[in-house]
Amino acid sequence: MINHGSHSVLGIHVDAVDYEFAVDKIIGAAKAGEACSTSALAVHGVMTGVQDDEHAYRLNHLDLVVPDGQPVRWALKWIHGIRLPDRVYGPNLTLKVCEAAAENQLPVYLYGSEENVLSGFKENLIKKYPNLIICGSEPSKFRCLLEEEVSEMNIRIRQSGAKIVFVGLGCPRQEVWAFENREALAMPILAVGAAFDFHAGTLKQAPEWMQNAGLEWLFRLSKEPSRLWKRYVLLNPWYLSMLFLQKLGFLRPEKGFSCEPAQKKRYG
Repeated sequence: MINHGSHSVLGIHVDAVDYEFAVDKIIGAAKAGEACSTSALAVHGVMTGVQDDEHAYRLNHLDLVVPDGQPVRWALKWIHGIRLPDRVYGPNLTLKVCEAAAENQLPVYLYGSEENVLSGFKENLIKKYPNLIICGSEPSKFRCLLEEEVSEMNIRIRQSGAKIVFVGLGCPRQEVWAFENREALAMPILAVGAAFDFHAGTLKQAPEWMQNAGLEWLFRLSKEPSRLWKRYVLLNPWYLSMLFLQKLGFLRPEKGFSCEPAQKKRYG
């Protein structure tokens, strides 16, 4: 089990941990009925905080932020000298948490995406983990919710008997959701995004060699160029240049604690 603490990557505090530590923390919180808002961040996730002080605050107030992308894992090594054996990839973390939840009879709830994706996701999870209890699910409404709708949503999730919630709303909406609903739900919330589509079989994952080489972004760009080109063509070079400045000491990003969000977004 590896835990080298939390370290700044462009001002976003990333936990230098392995899968074993992350799963143990999440399952422990689920058993205790405690909050554990978790996000698996790749480069795009880090850069959402770099571009928005309020969102940096949200990210830095989650309980666990793991290095989902290889470039984020490499940044921990390059800037802070921390060597991790692997990244903590959101889709893999999802399966590992589901496996542990099944073993410990901890019911899970799936929130987000579309109904057809949820159906495929649930079906494939049950095939893989027959003892997994999926006590409820609901698709995204793809809009901001009214305050009373948020309250009703939290009541539904709590009354379902859920001990863990998986959220697939896409970055950064799912991290906002985890931050804003943390206290009301008081259970682990995992913002895992594309894991819903990957495990439902509606979106193809990059070959393992591309993932290991940090080229997953290139594979996804080739599949959805019109939607993702700005994310990768613009953000990736910006990320690398800012890392270089942080490494040289010209950039000392100490942000995320001084700009609390002025109001809730209530994504749903």
